[in-house]
Amino acid sequence: MERVPRHLFIEKGLDHLAYLDRALPIGANQTISQPYTVAMQTQLLSLSKWDLVLEIGTGCGYQTAILLELGLKVFSIERQRELYHAAIKNLTVLGYTSALLHYGDGFEGLPQFAPFNGILLTCGTSQVPQNLLKQLTTGGRIVAPIGVEVQTMTVVERTDEETFVEQSFGDYCFVPMLSGTQ
Repeated sequence: MERVPRHLFIEKGLDHLAYLDRALPIGANQTISQPYTVAMQTQLLSLSKWDLVLEIGTGCGYQTAILLELGLKVFSIERQRELYHAAIKNLTVLGYTSALLHYGDGFEGLPQFAPFNGILLTCGTSQVPQNLLKQLTTGGRIVAPIGVEVQTMTVVERTDEETFVEQSFGDYCFVPMLSGTQ
């Protein structure tokens, strides 16, 4: 995380807040998660170099950059056109060119690139979409904030073709996962 300059991913004028442990606005009524949350979600994925990870909610690209720094093969979906283009710009300026960014609906995932070793939701959802569960490899993990008003950070691990085991890791507040594109 020390190698990724967080201040370059946030709105201008908020640079002085970039390294505080708090969420900040990034445009399109969305936020960049606080550094602690980014680190925790990344750690909960338990991935190894070269593993395939699907990120739902690219946002400004900060979490994407963190995943790339770990040597992961990153696929990411953003539904907000404004943020999709901002993420491409942010990542390109910093030399992160290997992520495969997609403009689309995160509820659909990216079945054409599945199965994934890990799937990370950077937005809150009432439940993990079935489409995403189908795109997870056996032994893979989904890290998702699940709930409505307050979300519980949840790890869903696929233990075989039909079995998923859940673990909870505390309460958080995320922007909601929305369907469609804008």
